Amino acid sequence: CEDCGKSLIGECKLHGPLIRAKDRVIPSRARLTLPHYLTLRVLELRAGNEQILGVFAKKVIQKRTQFGPYVGQLSTKLTRYDESRLVLQVLKDGGKYFLDTPNEDCGNWMMFVRLARNQEEQTLVAYQHCGEVYFTTVKPIEPHTELKVWYAADYAKFMEASAVFIKEESDVCPLPPVAKEPLEPWVCSSCRSTFPTFALLESHQCVHKDRV
Repeated sequence: CEDCGKSLIGECKLHGPLIRAKDRVIPSRARLTLPHYLTLRVLELRAGNEQILGVFAKKVIQKRTQFGPYVGQLSTKLTRYDESRLVLQVLKDGGKYFLDTPNEDCGNWMMFVRLARNQEEQTLVAYQHCGEVYFTTVKPIEPHTELKVWYAADYAKFMEASAVFIKEESDVCPLPPVAKEPLEPWVCSSCRSTFPTFALLESHQCVHKDRV
């Protein structure tokens, strides 16, 4: 304590505790890459203060606007799976790899874009080009609208997923039919966990009580 000139374990009983000044919180890499006309909103707060985020437009975004490429770590297995986000894979040097984003410093803002549950709420299409994944708007996006994405037709085949059809405008041709997922889910033969696609089953790390 500089006031009484003593070295103490803990706070000084005479002059009290020190005033603690905290460092400024630095946004993650993913948040810093967010374009100025987009914003993140907290949609849900789960246990442990886990935030469920969505990406929203702050101004009108034109149709055929391209975002990307998606930033992630190339991995043969996913270290983190979020059912509200797309699983993305790419071909690199003849191999098929996941674009893994275990935390916000390993990716860009595109990791926050949630998947579209139907064609009405889909605003973006995801596709692979030259070993990278890009998102492109399929219709004009109005302010305060959430950006939501699904696979393009060919990329849906590559990801073994079904296609979402965009038919809101007359100049958009229907997408070719894509093989649908089987009605029965993919089941892990060891722990019996179920997955909607084979790609997710393939990346599944089976955990047992007595061993990993």
